Formats: sequence, C-alpha cells, structure tokens
Amino acid sequence: MDNPAIICLTPVKNEAGILDRFLKCASLWADYIIVADQRSDDKTREIASSYSKVILVDNPSPTYNEFERQKILLSAARRIPGPRLLIALDADEALTANFLCSPEWNTVLQAPVGTIIRFQWVNLLPGCTSYWLSPYDFPWGFIDDGSEHIGEKIHSPRIPLPTHAPMIALQDIKVLHYQYTHWERMKSKRRWYQCWERHNHPSRRSIPIYRQYHHMDAISQREIQHLPREWLSGYEQQGIDMTSIYREPVFWWDREVVTLLEKYGTVKFKREDIWDVDWSALAQKINSTDQPVEYCDPRSAFDKYVHRWLTKTQPIASRYDVRLIEGILGFVGW
Repeated sequence: MDNPAIICLTPVKNEAGILDRFLKCASLWADYIIVADQRSDDKTREIASSYSKVILVDNPSPTYNEFERQKILLSAARRIPGPRLLIALDADEALTANFLCSPEWNTVLQAPVGTIIRFQWVNLLPGCTSYWLSPYDFPWGFIDDGSEHIGEKIHSPRIPLPTHAPMIALQDIKVLHYQYTHWERMKSKRRWYQCWERHNHPSRRSIPIYRQYHHMDAISQREIQHLPREWLSGYEQQGIDMTSIYREPVFWWDREVVTLLEKYGTVKFKREDIWDVDWSALAQKINSTDQPVEYCDPRSAFDKYVHRWLTKTQPIASRYDVRLIEGILGFVGW
C-alpha cells in the first residue's frame, strides 16, 4: 500500500503570535496543513495563507464548539483523495523533532486503515529547558477510514474513535505543548475556560471547575524533568526558533471574558477564580475609551477565603480531609 497523505488538522483563533513557528514545524512532516480559522481579527489568516502547504478554511461560528470545528477540519481533509493519515494538533503544539529519525514514524505510515495513533503530551515550562509529562497519552492521529466523528463542545476528541480500532501508542515521538511557557497567556485562557463552564453548565459546582482548570498548580517538583535537546534541535537545525515567547498586550480570552461580564454581570461569575485581574481597567483598554467601566470584584469575604483555601489545597486535593471540606462547602453553593 502507498504511504498515506499526511494531513495536519489545526483549529485557530487569533494565533498570530505562535502560528508561524507551528506552521514551520508542521511543514516538515505534513503534506497538507488544514487550518480552520474562527473569525480571527489579528494576522492569523495572513500568516496561514503564506504557507504553501496550508489549506485555509472558515469556521464562521460566533461560539466556541470543538465538535463543530473538528467536523469542518475533517470534511476538508476528506476532500483530499487517497489514503490519509490525520494528525490533529493545536497551534501551541509540535511533534518532537526526533520524528525526523525515529523508526516510529515509519510504523505510523505503514499502519493499517482505521488505526488510532496515541501521543504522550510534553508540557514545556518557561525557558523551554524543562517539562512535565501528562499522565495519559492522547489519540491525536488516525489512519482515516471515514468513520463518523463524535465529539463534545469542549475538551472533545480531535479525531474519530471507532470502537475496537487498533491503536499504536508512541513512546519515542511525542507532542510538545507550549501553553505553559507563557504563564500569563495560560492563565488568561484558564480564566475564560472557567467562565465558559459557568455560562454553559450553570448547575456545575465551582470547586470542581477550579480543580479542573488549576491542575498545573499541583505539579510537584519530582514530576519536572529536563528537556532532551534532540526534541528541539532538529527544528533548530532547520532555522526554526523553538524557544522565544510572543507577548501580547491583551489576550483574546480576556476580551471574551469582558464581553461575558458586560452581558451577564459580575455576580454570575463571582465564584470563579478570575478576580486576580482589574476587569474595569482591562475593559477600558480593550474598548479604547476613557469612560469609566465598573466590573468590581463581587466576592464576599467568605468567597475570597474559599479561593485562598482552594489555592493552598490544590496540590493535596485528593486527600480525604480536603474532599470532606469540599463536600461541606457544596451545601453553601460551592
């Protein structure tokens, strides 16, 4: 059987600061890079269009929906004839550079139709010299057999996952994740995630939301490892900058939170951990106005205490006494 066309599937929205590096890396292994842009208002589309391997498609949705955007990406990929290897990566990710020489790459290319490819996730830390490894591997590759994709609005599978499909779990080639190299950008995204949960799942308790979106605060020092240089060096030898961090004046996730505060008020989000930001000042900056905007912290003294307690106990959240207190707090709305 001929080797499949290698197709990278990537959703984007306002990723101009990181997209160039991603596309340079993906261009080394992908035959096609399908980029689904969701109404970006920065230079994302311009950057994507400058790469010969990119097929730029529109995601016109005004709302966040991972299932719908993956349907757009898959539909575009399936218009490419012949056998297809789909690899679904976000713009803040890259394959480790050892794909250039690892025998695992040939194993993937020769896998039978319907095979799912699982990757370990390397979470890079600031400075790009250390990382922690996610405890699970993730199904982000698929030798396409046309199976239906079933997903969720958020934290959705990126590829079809047919029942009883054969799987290959890669040990050598991994996925680099740059989200945690820029802590403020990451925190902005996590604030938005919490607001999204509150708006879309109003009955969900705030403590589980906090725990889910602060998992990085529970990483112990013993989990942090030194980054092997060969995971970056193959790219650097191609002249790709793998370490610099683009710093944006305002993150688009914070703009989204300001829109939610404007539409629904602050009280709705008072138990979410978003109040480390002066939203009034940020709203004035975003809207380029001198008119005062009041988005004051709506938390009571008790609410602030609970947030401090959550921060302190995040590394020990699985302990029985912590879970017992969480249960008690549930009776008062937490």
